[in-house]
Amino acid sequence: MTIALTWLYVPGDRPEVMTKALSCGADVVIVDLEDAVAPDRKEYARDAVAEFLSSPHPVPVHVRITDEHDLAWLVGLPGLTGLRLPKVTHPSDIHRIAARAPDVALYALLESALALEHAHAIACAHPAVRGIALGEADLRADLGVRDDSGLDWSRSRAVVAARAAGLAPPVQSVFPDVRDMDGLAASCRHGRTLGMLGRAAIHPRQLAVIERAYLPTPREVAEAEEIIEAAVAEAGAHALPDGRFVDAAIVAAAKRTLSLARRR
Repeated sequence: MTIALTWLYVPGDRPEVMTKALSCGADVVIVDLEDAVAPDRKEYARDAVAEFLSSPHPVPVHVRITDEHDLAWLVGLPGLTGLRLPKVTHPSDIHRIAARAPDVALYALLESALALEHAHAIACAHPAVRGIALGEADLRADLGVRDDSGLDWSRSRAVVAARAAGLAPPVQSVFPDVRDMDGLAASCRHGRTLGMLGRAAIHPRQLAVIERAYLPTPREVAEAEEIIEAAVAEAGAHALPDGRFVDAAIVAAAKRTLSLARRR
């Protein structure tokens, strides 16, 4: 199964943009019924999204809902593969959605200090939870953080909670400047050092930058291949000729690296 690295947000009140997004190269398309849609366009957006999801698509399509009222338009639609749940603060939020949307993958967005305090409990709340991520704009406001580095503890907290719950590493939040490709690349590299995997985008031009940043480098691939070869030749913990120590955890990490490299 291909590891998802790029997640493209599109507004739910723009049917032509939703259709176009399917061919942009994103691993997942996220149709937004929350922030991207003005209050007076919500009803139109719900109908447009329901029509869009009336049949399956070749690309997984998730919907970021505004609240539980959106579920009446979405549950049971053949094109829906996941729900993004904004402003989750407690496992009970997950339980309510899961009861109304059985058999749909759920992704919880943590956007407050309270959500971070409950991060692991939210990640473990229900078998339908497939991932957690930060909603950094709201979280920044709640914490009073001015500098981007002030969110690093929160990002690491989300990574630890997700991995402790057996989930994939969190996806980075969107980079708001769609013209600053260098800034996006640098931000992705930083997210990668924190243990995050992939990123949400708000414009198709960001997708290639995100993918390049999260794919392993040729050197990382070569090192991973060397580790796997050594593990096959000699079981158990041991050292490579250059002194690097190899054990089961190092081998598992090398396998993940090679799995990502196959996307090339």
